[in-house]
Amino acid sequence: MPPNLTGYYRFVSQENMDNYLRALDINVVLRKLVCLLKPDKEIIHTGDHMVIRTITSLRDYVMDFDLGVQFEEDLGPVDGRKCQTTVSWDGDQLVCEQLGEKRNRGWRHWLEGDQLHL
Repeated sequence: MPPNLTGYYRFVSQENMDNYLRALDINVVLRKLVCLLKPDKEIIHTGDHMVIRTITSLRDYVMDFDLGVQFEEDLGPVDGRKCQTTVSWDGDQLVCEQLGEKRNRGWRHWLEGDQLHL
């Protein structure tokens, strides 16, 4: 059974973020900005429904979705894209797949102890 990720997770550190964003074809200005932000995450996980709120000093970003159900995600505030997104479990990892104009987009979240990793 996958873990319940409900909680508030404070930013601790980031490693290799610039290279990760470069691999996602994020432009250099946005990459530099993202690397300066120290986002916290608030997750509300109720059954097959999740709300993930990414909290920064610049702007908050909210994902509200049902697990395994594709939805249109508006990433306009992030990088100007819209895509079809599906979030589901792969073992104990929460996996996001984004389909749209750019290939191979998405992320994974998992817990190690009480720390959330992306």
